[in-house]
Amino acid sequence: MQLFYTPEINNDTETYFFDKEESKHIIKVLRKKEGDILHVTNGLGFLFKTEIILASEKKCTVKIIEFQQQTEVPFYIHLAVAPTKMNDRFEWFLEKATEIGIQEITPIICDHSERKIIKTDRFEKIIQSAMKQSNQFYLPKLNEPMTFKEFMNLSNDGNLFIAHCEDTIKNDLHKNIPLNEKYTLLIGPEGDFSTKEIETAIAKNFKPVALGNTRLRTETAAVVACHTFVLANS
Repeated sequence: MQLFYTPEINNDTETYFFDKEESKHIIKVLRKKEGDILHVTNGLGFLFKTEIILASEKKCTVKIIEFQQQTEVPFYIHLAVAPTKMNDRFEWFLEKATEIGIQEITPIICDHSERKIIKTDRFEKIIQSAMKQSNQFYLPKLNEPMTFKEFMNLSNDGNLFIAHCEDTIKNDLHKNIPLNEKYTLLIGPEGDFSTKEIETAIAKNFKPVALGNTRLRTETAAVVACHTFVLANS
């Protein structure tokens, strides 16, 4: 199934027209015509079955034939990850985590972060594309970047974890996941969290965890963690 995304459509919509860019893609590239069926999601769990009633390159118009809503999974994964020095590595994490099934992402700026200016417009497009590619109907929430201190001041609830590289006592993440609950995990930059940040997180009830026996890059650690949460709940 080829999936299209538009946040404007909802269960009260009768007809909808795509913008010029998407319309051109549908008609010129995909060679869709009037009467063809398109599957559309609004990223809120709905799948709409639509039929093209106007095959225009500038204003492809569809009518809603039927819709259904997918039940949300009973767990919630929130990763707060320091953006990597190379943008493409963080983008890779966003793509793969979306495919695996993450619900929320917060870029955090840490003491050792080499990248401190973050533009999320491209990040949002990557998440949307990954959602469509993996045939999912819930779009992960991408928060605006914030400092580690700002994140610590939030009212974080659920199961709180921090993955760091310091040689201290840590529990294996895969052995400490209560099922069907909310999880928030902190993952630091290439230079890891500072000792002060680790101490602050622990004081805020974040539990130190290990993701395996090897030292992982930031983006790899984030993908491993996301998969670990999903697998535990499978």
